[in-house]
Amino acid sequence: MSRGRGDGDLKKRLVTWIVVIAIICGCLYIYSRNSGTSALEYGSKSLRKLGSSYLGGEDDGDGASNKPGEDLQDDVMLKSIPVCDDRHSELIPCLDRNLIYQTRLKLDLSLMEHYERHCPVPERRFNCLIPPPPGYKVPIKWPKSRDVVWKANIPHTHLASEKSDQNWMVVKGDKIEFPGGGTHFHYGADKYIAAIANMLNFSNDILNNEGRLRTVLDVGCGVASFGGYMLSSDMIAMSLAPNDVHQNQIQFALERGIPAYLGVLGTKRLPYPSRSFELAHCSRCRIDWLQRNGILLLELDRLLRPGGYFAYSSPEAYAQDEEDLRIWNEMSALVERMCWKIAVKRNQTVIWVKPLTNDCYMEREPGTQPPLCKSDDDPDAVWDVPMKACITPYTDQQHKAKGSGLAPWPARLTTPPPRLADFGYSAETFEKDTEVWQHRVENYWNLLSPKIQSDTLRNLMDMKANLGSFAAALKSKDVWVMNVVPEDGPNTLKIIYDRGLIGSAHNWCESFSTYPRTYDLLHAWTVFSDIEKKDCGAEDLLIEMDRILRPTGFIIIRDKPSVVEFVKKHLSALHWEAVATGDAEQDTEQGEDEVVFIIQKKMWLTSTSFSVTE
Repeated sequence: MSRGRGDGDLKKRLVTWIVVIAIICGCLYIYSRNSGTSALEYGSKSLRKLGSSYLGGEDDGDGASNKPGEDLQDDVMLKSIPVCDDRHSELIPCLDRNLIYQTRLKLDLSLMEHYERHCPVPERRFNCLIPPPPGYKVPIKWPKSRDVVWKANIPHTHLASEKSDQNWMVVKGDKIEFPGGGTHFHYGADKYIAAIANMLNFSNDILNNEGRLRTVLDVGCGVASFGGYMLSSDMIAMSLAPNDVHQNQIQFALERGIPAYLGVLGTKRLPYPSRSFELAHCSRCRIDWLQRNGILLLELDRLLRPGGYFAYSSPEAYAQDEEDLRIWNEMSALVERMCWKIAVKRNQTVIWVKPLTNDCYMEREPGTQPPLCKSDDDPDAVWDVPMKACITPYTDQQHKAKGSGLAPWPARLTTPPPRLADFGYSAETFEKDTEVWQHRVENYWNLLSPKIQSDTLRNLMDMKANLGSFAAALKSKDVWVMNVVPEDGPNTLKIIYDRGLIGSAHNWCESFSTYPRTYDLLHAWTVFSDIEKKDCGAEDLLIEMDRILRPTGFIIIRDKPSVVEFVKKHLSALHWEAVATGDAEQDTEQGEDEVVFIIQKKMWLTSTSFSVTE
């Protein structure tokens, strides 16, 4: 009998342990589903729950986010926002390959779709602050930064060894140096740029051709030494490369203070309007230009101005082996059908030139491929628009003008461009806008003056650039501006390029295509007011702004008072501090209600970072 009781007790204990283990496993499963990874929270709902508890809002169950204009309790501030795990210190939410793997997106790798933008749904967003890497330091100032950066800020040295024979970069102690070399120009980008100018017979071997060449697209730019050395010639390049096997090349470019953007010639149009660049450049960029009936070359054709150049340095331009000769012959036949002509060919480089008018297109034999684009195709529609394998002809006005009609740089910055008429704007409207923003920027700098020196700022972003007059007002400063135009508003980005500036279309409900910690100053003119009208949260935008802003960087918010009050309630949680509040009445159009609020991001480190730096 006693043995039977013992067996019964044993069975009871066994059942009890099984139940306990099952409960523990269930709790762990629920926790993992809710929290994702350590120090990381997924989804807008997690932050909105924080917002509802700390900001005094009601959780109505539909995940609705606080809008900047909504009333919040005056005495309540958001106390904390989670910090992402250290391994996410370089997170680019819409270019996150882990997201592609996790969601099992079916993408065509041969078309580079895996390097295009694929943004997370709201439930999978990382609503947490991106930590800096261990040992992070305030970046080295421009112009010294063109040639050297802190290794701790971008702790990736594989390119230094992989490209050691090409002088891309060299690791020296706690710094990474950039000798100015590239895959095709081992002896320096400056000499290569002068050689291109010499090929084109430009005076004094200066590539800007007395101001006629200003905007450049550098495809497959590497660490952007080509664009970096071009700045001294009063030219500005949009240095473009994907987040591919040469990871962090665009991050290095921006850390150096060189304009750059994460993008790829894949299946979608690049986010730039037609006729934006005087010169496109590709040096050993490993692009198959013949694929899909030449669709990638046709995208460059869309982007080039009348009479624009494409400088191509690649083995196909000079090698004599069978495969390179085949590629060269097919590529030559393609560009001939596109009406491009060889301007010059020397050694390893060929430079083609695009026609000034439609004459050549009209003289082609019927049925010639590639065809002309249909008349209802808008060449300036770029946001999430598929590339098209067709030639974009000029309008009748452009055909008659036989060129872009733009003044040489720097006069073009303040000269009303011909495409103003596309928006019904007059020259007086343009000039007034330029004058108003000149005054506003002077006011901004007066407010910033206690906090900045002449070299404090380098990489700037205007989050709603309109006609680009904010950037135009900064011409005397040693800075460059990424001018962002909302994808759903007037497509004024072509006016910005016509002024000799650069920028991109974007939707601020999504993450921008750049690495964390890449901009020194963000200018947000009524951006939050615009977000109110969309189905996305202002908190998400604040976290995105924090992601792309460098520690010790600044934000200028120019918006209605309720927006400023909303942002103030998030300062502590974001590790931001108020710098100044300005009266916008003096430089605001009659009837507008705007306040200027300037913020600085604090330098903060995780416990891992402290352990390295101490």
